[in-house]
Amino acid sequence: MAKTFRVVFAGGGSGGHVYPLIAVAEAIQKMWQGVDSPLEMYYVGPSDGYEQVFGEHNVAVRPILAGKLRRYFSLANLFDVPKFFIGFFQAMWRLYWLMPDVIFSKGGAGAFPVVVAGWWYRIPVAIHESDAKPGLNNVFSARFAKKICVSFEEAAAYFDARKVVVTGTPVREELLRNPIAPEAAKDALGFSSSHPLFLVLGGSQGSVRINTFVLENLKPIMELAQVFHQTGPANFTEAQKISQAALIDASYENRYVPMGYLDDATMRLALSAADVVLSRSGSSISELAAFGKPMILVPHPAGSSNDHQRANAYAFAETGAALVIEENNLFPGIFFAELKKLLTDNELRAKMSAAARNRFVVNAADAIATEILKLAE
Repeated sequence: MAKTFRVVFAGGGSGGHVYPLIAVAEAIQKMWQGVDSPLEMYYVGPSDGYEQVFGEHNVAVRPILAGKLRRYFSLANLFDVPKFFIGFFQAMWRLYWLMPDVIFSKGGAGAFPVVVAGWWYRIPVAIHESDAKPGLNNVFSARFAKKICVSFEEAAAYFDARKVVVTGTPVREELLRNPIAPEAAKDALGFSSSHPLFLVLGGSQGSVRINTFVLENLKPIMELAQVFHQTGPANFTEAQKISQAALIDASYENRYVPMGYLDDATMRLALSAADVVLSRSGSSISELAAFGKPMILVPHPAGSSNDHQRANAYAFAETGAALVIEENNLFPGIFFAELKKLLTDNELRAKMSAAARNRFVVNAADAIATEILKLAE
């Protein structure tokens, strides 16, 4: 019987790390069709509640403890440093029994111990950086990697040029297959197909700051557009309660729908239906770019994760794909001026949509999967 080919994925901490891993796993599975040897895929990383998602894509989960790497002083470092060492020895144990042919890391909490353990065992490592300015995990991981895939050309300058390849950010195949018209998508979500739809995203866990702003200004926003609001699972109940006061007015019926979490099918509908999107600027902006969505980006404030969201937001803004409002400037006057401009200027939206699509690299998952398989040859 042919030898089993094993791939280990590392990353975690948020959907921004997990979903690109899933996209690459799908690409590897597709490429492996017709190959004689069996394929096994594993995720070695923190238990972040995505076990079911990995399982649905035939990726077995082997959990380890994760400690966050920070560039700034925090008392939490006192607890996370020991977690890193525990996670490292757990990763050593996991990899000893799996002994994969190759490791692919997306960065994030829990990835670095797996990368170092893989290097120790002389297992080839590839990493992916989805931000314009690399995170600390990938800056360290790059020293142990043989291949570095990046989404932004701006990020290449931070790494060894001999290892770097610009691939774009992998997007889940489920989101891109069988495109649906915006009107049909609005109908499927329960909105009117004849009115604009404003989509609010805050990352997989939601954004308290964006949620608060939207709920405080819900009535005037609904006067301009219908609102589909991804709140994050922990914020959903509160958003429902707060929004009830605004929804008492019958004229706003069916103009606001909050959801804690968007699965693949719902996210596909949401991205197809939206006329304008308000979002953070993590790796999910690649999904917005794939659908050509005009964006108002509110990057996470400076001092967080090497300020990578700000770098992402302005990289998109420079090409005309997005408008940026810094979080400390997120006031009604500024916001409504930008939102009204986008909703009323069809030509501007069309230009932003085209610019966003130009930022999206088609077949990024396939390009990364190819690099991963090359390392194992």
